[in-house]
Amino acid sequence: MPAPMPANVIDALDRHFTLHRLWEQSDPDAFLAEHGPQIAGMAVSTLSGMIDAAWLDRLPALKIVSSFGVGYDNVDAAAAAARGVVVTNTPGVLDEEVADLAIGLLLATLRRIPQADRYLRAGHWGDAPFPLSPTLRGRRIGIIGLGAIGKAIARRLDAFAVSVAYHGRSQQAGVAYPYYDSPVALATACDVLIAIVPGGAETRRMIDGAVLAALGPDGVLINVARGSVVDEAALIAALDAGTIGGAGLDVFDDEPNVPDALLAFDNVVLLPHVGSASEATRAAMGQLVVDNLVAWFDGKPALTPVSETAELNRKG
Repeated sequence: MPAPMPANVIDALDRHFTLHRLWEQSDPDAFLAEHGPQIAGMAVSTLSGMIDAAWLDRLPALKIVSSFGVGYDNVDAAAAAARGVVVTNTPGVLDEEVADLAIGLLLATLRRIPQADRYLRAGHWGDAPFPLSPTLRGRRIGIIGLGAIGKAIARRLDAFAVSVAYHGRSQQAGVAYPYYDSPVALATACDVLIAIVPGGAETRRMIDGAVLAALGPDGVLINVARGSVVDEAALIAALDAGTIGGAGLDVFDDEPNVPDALLAFDNVVLLPHVGSASEATRAAMGQLVVDNLVAWFDGKPALTPVSETAELNRKG
């Protein structure tokens, strides 16, 4: 385990396996040189850094990487597949939690809930009423990435009687929401964009200056995907110029570092990557990390292999 993980994961792995805590080693490189050839499984998270080809080459006996989170852009799954290593993630157990957070972040951004809280705490309420906010009513919502979490967000938005459309790699059969074949086309048709696509090269800077310009001066961006999906410099420029109305961000390009410029905007709500961060959901995610490893080393297929290594898993 390269970096700390939740206590339930560490405790369970200690019960089932010999667990090496790399972050506790005074010389991690020397430790890997000595023990790397015997390591057969890894439990990783975004705190582990990038598990790339060079990392994998240090572990020639590795069979499985169990990653904490539904996104797995912290693991080079293609390099793992080329080496016969199965990669797993934790889908399903966090979908509803992240969708809840996305709606909360949308409402907080539009209705300026954190700003109103700060206004009251600062003692300004007695001086003048808090300024009026924009509304969710009548908004046209575009979802970039209509996977399991995107669909969970859309279901919640249906209850608010707002229009919903989406963009993805292709139009989905059986989905009634209007489909747009590019992020710019979706942004042109909407005044709220919610990003919930995986990270990685395919989606890097997907939301760029052109998309933000299409969203318009009343538009709001909500990002609960990965920080890499948004061109942060373009977002800062759009906010500074007033060419979009605001943003709610749970993720950033260089976490945990957040650009000072974003901190300065009063029309931006910032969260420290807490989309799935409830006690119940993080416990369920951790259990799935463990269950994937236990299943594999019991001679069974892993429970939730990622697509790049699914064929390897069926041979498990």
